[in-house]
Amino acid sequence: MTVATASPTATVRPARRNAPSLLRTGRKPVTERRPRKSWLLTVMTGVVLVYALLPLAWLLINATKSQSDLFSSFGLWFGDGFNLWDNIVDTVTYDNGIFLRWLGNTVLYVVLGAGGATLLAVLGGYALAKFSFSGKRAVFAIVIGAVAVPGTALAVPTFLMFSKMGLTNTPWAVIIPSLISPFGLYLMWTFAAEAIPTELLEAARMDGASEVRTFAQICLPLLAPGIVTVLLFTMVATWNNYFLPLIMLKDPSWYPLTLGLNAWNAQAATAGGEAIFNLVITGSVLTILPLIVAFLFLQRYWQSGLAAGSVKE
Repeated sequence: MTVATASPTATVRPARRNAPSLLRTGRKPVTERRPRKSWLLTVMTGVVLVYALLPLAWLLINATKSQSDLFSSFGLWFGDGFNLWDNIVDTVTYDNGIFLRWLGNTVLYVVLGAGGATLLAVLGGYALAKFSFSGKRAVFAIVIGAVAVPGTALAVPTFLMFSKMGLTNTPWAVIIPSLISPFGLYLMWTFAAEAIPTELLEAARMDGASEVRTFAQICLPLLAPGIVTVLLFTMVATWNNYFLPLIMLKDPSWYPLTLGLNAWNAQAATAGGEAIFNLVITGSVLTILPLIVAFLFLQRYWQSGLAAGSVKE
């Protein structure tokens, strides 16, 4: 009779009951440790926050003061009376309501200029990202070069060209240059290249969909975050545009808000001019409100665009 003997390699060691355990010792795995706090980064973030919010706080506080309280009270505290509503009424009614005319001009420049720039950037960026054609590298070099050129460097040549065409002192002198946004085109180019899979376009073409239908029904929903981002950039740039309207426009009835408020601010320095600094400050508050509303309304699309592609499947 043979007796089976256990092989040394087959011996099973009993589990050590006294072995240290993560649950017993209370130690957390390395992957669950909290990141170390950086006090330097916190301080720098606080400084940037104060730097950004302090002018806004000054603007809001001083919009509640009268003309006399602006010079007799501390800048970061309220005056003797709360005159915000009176300042708003005086701002929109001063000089036969010219502020509302400037507001309408600014909205016109933003709708046609920034809206047109966004449309051209979307169409151009999609075409450059998803179609192959000769000279594509040259177009890329031109776009990158145009991004590096500041807009103020092109203002004087643009003025000379529009002057020969007889378009100066007209709204087209502000709208047409605003249609060109090299940065928006480059942003949509790079976004469309990643957001739209080539396989999706090939499947739509195999199903018989035309290029227009493919772009309108399939690509546009995928490009929505990028479109909103470009729209915000172009809208802010057009809304705050100052130098181009300054050299293009002479008629105050075509001024945007930036030029109009600057004219009110310089009014006190002219001979016989009336100091209306309270109206300038209140008008500045009314000027930034549409931008704040636009950012709050569109931020969910913008945030989804920033997070697109951050998770890799």
